[in-house]
Amino acid sequence: MKKKQKNILLENIEVTDYAAEGKAIARHDGKVIFISGAIPGDYADVQITKSKKDWAEGRAIRITQPAADRLIPFCSHFGVCGGCKWQMLPYEKQLQYKQQEAEQNLKRIGKVDLPPIMPIIGSADTIHYRNKLEFTFSNKRFLTTDEISDSGVVPQQDALGYHVPRIFDKVIDIHTCYLMDDVNNSIRNTIRDFAKKQQYTFYDIREHSGWLRNIIVRYCSTGELMVNICLNYEEENDRKALLDHLLKEVPSITTLLYTINPKWNDSIYDLTPQVYFGKGFVTEKLEDFEFIISPKSFFQTNTKQAEKLYTVTRDFAGLTGNEIVYDLYCGTGSIGIFVSKLAKKVIGVEVIEDAVEDARKNAANNNVNHAHFFAGDVIKICNDDFFAEHGRPDVIITDPPRAGMHEKLVLKLLDMAAPRIVYVSCNTATQARDLQLLSEKYTVEKVQPVDMFPHTHHIECVVLLKLK
Repeated sequence: MKKKQKNILLENIEVTDYAAEGKAIARHDGKVIFISGAIPGDYADVQITKSKKDWAEGRAIRITQPAADRLIPFCSHFGVCGGCKWQMLPYEKQLQYKQQEAEQNLKRIGKVDLPPIMPIIGSADTIHYRNKLEFTFSNKRFLTTDEISDSGVVPQQDALGYHVPRIFDKVIDIHTCYLMDDVNNSIRNTIRDFAKKQQYTFYDIREHSGWLRNIIVRYCSTGELMVNICLNYEEENDRKALLDHLLKEVPSITTLLYTINPKWNDSIYDLTPQVYFGKGFVTEKLEDFEFIISPKSFFQTNTKQAEKLYTVTRDFAGLTGNEIVYDLYCGTGSIGIFVSKLAKKVIGVEVIEDAVEDARKNAANNNVNHAHFFAGDVIKICNDDFFAEHGRPDVIITDPPRAGMHEKLVLKLLDMAAPRIVYVSCNTATQARDLQLLSEKYTVEKVQPVDMFPHTHHIECVVLLKLK
């Protein structure tokens, strides 16, 4: 039965609406079909990948009649690379569907009373908007269907680019990426060309062999440019040759680091990047505030939209100069420092110690003497003794990762009972779940979606909660 389902092809079906997470909707024989690779208004041949009683999933393998407003994608890697999946959709439509998804998630999952949701704040830049990108080396380049059928193409080729969605051991060889200023292409292509010329080995994720592993690029609005090259093991002579060549070819690099990563996974949170050139960090600006970003620190990846996001957060906080603000998941202290001029005191809590060190430096560099940052788990730190020393919060700002807040933290927020909570989220589904739990003591007063990532289905959303 399963084998049969995999071969189901629905021909020339009408795509009628947008669902969520970048998928569109069609209806066939009483079933709802969730489709990737199509937009409302398309007619498409759809290969079914999963079939249940009332619904199915599939992918558009051929657009038989394009929607009237369908655009030609601008990137040559579109459809293979997992990013920028909405290039064929006009930006106004992208915003419309993001607004729709935010509203549906908050209503259906949150099941709480909501005020009218404000129109989503769009991005002025729809390309070159990211300040951070990461690329992977692999000795197994992903081949397209046409390349596989071409007997002249060698299957085991080195590549430097992005992982293929759902294929962990193959990488798409990216030559032009529009997510960041063209400098990212110079860096990546320079390193690839030199590595191939010198016959350096590219990483094999299955065998845990090969020398070159990852590149992490961060390019700030200040013009500062940081590159961190991750290597499987030390090869001093080759490393120096590679790094010197990169500095010569891309002189705009202000900080160059390398990280030896002998682990089976790519994370570097428990490793120590080594400074080869420059000061070891970059500086980013939001309004008049400057922020140090070290190689392991989190910072919003769209600087211009981060300013808008934080402005909404500051407005929602309703500060008068008399409030104690708790900034949870504070990272490098960016939100807490951004709102600090209107706060009596800022208390930031973050589990990553390197980020807290950066937050303290950022506060000092911006002469924000009334902001204090602590490393550790909010649930353990924020106890009665802590409140006695630092004061109870008048406003809590929380900006958790995509998984949302841990249920224990939600219970802790209910216990803290601050008059206002400003909840910044990058996942409206988990945000809605948390709002339902917080509704025991809080009402939702304002909701503002913000688009941080054009051409993707991702949405940021700021919600103001007030104590009942």
